[in-house]
Amino acid sequence: MTSTVARGRAPGNRPGTQTRTVAIIGGGAGGALATRALLADPTWRTVLVAPDSQPGRGVAYGTAEPWHVLNSRAAAMTVDSADPLHLVHWCRERGLPAEPADFLPRSLYGDYLADQFAEATKAAGDRFRHHLASATAIQRGPGGYLISDDNGCQTHADQVILAVGNPASRRPAAVTAEAARSVEYVADPWAFGALDAIPTDLPVLLIGTGLTAIDVALTLTANGRRTPLVAISRRGLVPRPQPEIPPATTDFDLPAAAALGPLLRRVREQIAAGADWVAVMDSVRGRADALWSALDPSAQQRFLRHCHRFWEVHRHRMAPPIAARVATLRAEGLLETRAGRLTSIVPHPDGGLTVTVEGDAPQRYGAVVNCTGPGSLPDTASPLVADLLRAGLLRPGPHGLGIDTDTGGRAIGVDGAVAPGLWLVGPLRRGRLWEATAIPEIRRQVEQITHSLQMR
Repeated sequence: MTSTVARGRAPGNRPGTQTRTVAIIGGGAGGALATRALLADPTWRTVLVAPDSQPGRGVAYGTAEPWHVLNSRAAAMTVDSADPLHLVHWCRERGLPAEPADFLPRSLYGDYLADQFAEATKAAGDRFRHHLASATAIQRGPGGYLISDDNGCQTHADQVILAVGNPASRRPAAVTAEAARSVEYVADPWAFGALDAIPTDLPVLLIGTGLTAIDVALTLTANGRRTPLVAISRRGLVPRPQPEIPPATTDFDLPAAAALGPLLRRVREQIAAGADWVAVMDSVRGRADALWSALDPSAQQRFLRHCHRFWEVHRHRMAPPIAARVATLRAEGLLETRAGRLTSIVPHPDGGLTVTVEGDAPQRYGAVVNCTGPGSLPDTASPLVADLLRAGLLRPGPHGLGIDTDTGGRAIGVDGAVAPGLWLVGPLRRGRLWEATAIPEIRRQVEQITHSLQMR
């Protein structure tokens, strides 16, 4: 179904009216889940401002290739927390075999989110409008907020939910400005067609060894392509594989302490005593936000410096078929993963880029792909978020991981005061939360905000 597209001035607060309008900025998974949840409340008009013709897919599910699968099992990816098998039933109703423990194709999950969005908007009728545009500015006024977009439309809203996804990646320091301007440097592997022109006659360097690098490696070795790939990061750690069969859950006490040491010791003790490490990590994940908040700022900084990458590879794991494919690529010599510190990336006179790693001789690569993931704020903020930061409506959270919010998800401005009616959903919540990027956490954020709005 095609969403109703509003052109011109959107419904919302007008002088002398009592219409309640919530505007959602962003058409990825977070924006689609927020729209679906709010449309269930008939007391609100909902306006989505997003350029996505099929909201829900976003970067994660809109650009996925057939060989990209979810890193979480189907039972964790439902849009309805009250029905863990909702996704499984949706698949089966369409003749697609699915079990709760399956790792489904990401493109299929994009279909699911888009279908759930379309179903909700169809039922809402004229309570919903979709501005097929990108928001360019948000201004706060006495009657709420005024959102401007790149189609020249302005939307008045009582409440605004920012669901704009991750900040952009930061350009690694070793990449010179000249190299960054070259066609052989891929700053964003998720941009449409970004990997299409990568040559096949020279090795390719991937900066990063996490899940983004794994996705890129799968794409660059698809359809029989045999170009060697080298993935490099400071520690060279690769995501661990998910077990074929999910382990039994485990529960144990964890100290919510200001210091990091007691927490790490308790986790190590539990695994040393025989607990399955996957079950231990999943148990910690469920309490990660409370544990993170209990750490004092210096302990948080030590975790980011010394433990963050170890957490990432154990928490964000590869689905079994992906892990098997990666093992094959490594065994065939098509994918090398290594630790190292990049010192220089410059254009090569004969094409490609010359890469120098500390302690190694310079090496020529046909292309370099930045797979480092989201950068820190404010440096890598999108134009809209950067504008809101400059205006003081937003401020970065501690450590620059996201935007500062209160416990309910309302933005905190540069003056330390809560911005009434300005909410955040998704990865930008990492300004205060540790776990804010996966569907279960985004779904919980949406439910919390929806409940808060229903109380108004």
